[in-house]
Amino acid sequence: MTNIYFQTHGCSTNLSESEVMMGLLRESKFEIVEDPSDADVIVINICTVKGEDTALREIRKLNDNFLGKKLIVAGCITKIILNETRKINDEISFISTHNIKSIVEVVEETLNGNVIEATGRDQYEKINLPKMRKNPVVGIIPILNGCAGYCAYCSVKYVKGKLFSYPMQDIEKEANECLIQGCKELWITSQDNAAYMLERDKLTKLPELIENLSRIDKKFFMRIGMMNPEHLLKVLPQMIEAYKSDKVFKFLHIPVQSGNDEILKLMKRQYTVEDFKLIVNEFRKNIPSISISTDLIVGFPTETEQQFNDSLGLVKEIKPDVLNISKFQARHGTDAVKMKEQVDGVIVKARSKLLTDIFHNISRMNHEQWIGWEGEVLIDEIGKNNTFISRNIDYRQIILSGEFKLGDIVRVRVIDGTTFDLRGERVT
Repeated sequence: MTNIYFQTHGCSTNLSESEVMMGLLRESKFEIVEDPSDADVIVINICTVKGEDTALREIRKLNDNFLGKKLIVAGCITKIILNETRKINDEISFISTHNIKSIVEVVEETLNGNVIEATGRDQYEKINLPKMRKNPVVGIIPILNGCAGYCAYCSVKYVKGKLFSYPMQDIEKEANECLIQGCKELWITSQDNAAYMLERDKLTKLPELIENLSRIDKKFFMRIGMMNPEHLLKVLPQMIEAYKSDKVFKFLHIPVQSGNDEILKLMKRQYTVEDFKLIVNEFRKNIPSISISTDLIVGFPTETEQQFNDSLGLVKEIKPDVLNISKFQARHGTDAVKMKEQVDGVIVKARSKLLTDIFHNISRMNHEQWIGWEGEVLIDEIGKNNTFISRNIDYRQIILSGEFKLGDIVRVRVIDGTTFDLRGERVT
């Protein structure tokens, strides 16, 4: 029996693609192991959307720590990754995000001493394929591949390619199969869920998809992944209505990236700060307890102190429940890398720290307001130190101690709120 170890980095789409590759390998009688020391082949599924440095560091670490083992790099592979990885070890094989169906052949060829570069641009649906889930109660369902935007800082378009939405009936089939196999939580995911079917229609078909999935006659919850504001704005009433389903987590991930319109224009984002605030306010008006998640880039080229302060002001005003902060990194092939007025790294680091500190205060205050809440939660993850992670309908993370199993739905009371989560106890 040949043993294969997987290490996955990046977004939920990457995790889904690792699960597919593991499923295909297991179907072909390979053994998937939890410890790289036990593996004959190590597959590292990388993310390069925010830069190649982290991916190269992890590749180098695996290569140095497990000498003699076959190594395959999968995922969002760029020319830089190919060239720099060759300097680390010229016997490493590659399989890009566009070629995951070929993982069995790539592994077999690598084991036979052949170096493979499966980096073509094949376009096909990455659902309704064999899967080996990391979490048995969470079904990750990609609904499209690629992106409809051309943001000045982002490499998704170059790595993932043009927008390719999967047929609605195929997504529904995947959802039903996940639920039959015991999943209690479905993650609807992609590079931009709000772009669903835009290559075929002028408006996103995401609200229709959510409504169709909500009609499945089983007990489960859906987490709707990231949606860009410009597409969401055009179907705002329909999306809010779809979110009212008792099967949809009240969780809205809508990236703003900057609190200043001039910077948004340079970023080639197709909305204004007011558009973003309108979406957030309309959702909160209709679903008051909804969790708001957003993303901000600090130190985009030409960003002045005042423009950064606009981002600070927006965070203080919106008070998001989740804030993903990225320090700007120039990405090869993007417009932003050519901009002359790059912000000094020391300034970027200081701004990031200030924004983080302010958000931590907001987060702690947001969580304290939930102390005393009582209701049902889904146990969906094993936590640290003999704890379990649960989610309520508003996707608030509540840490529990006790005897539970994944997939349990239990009634709890929130007894404390920290900067990063809520703490609860079971109510009997």
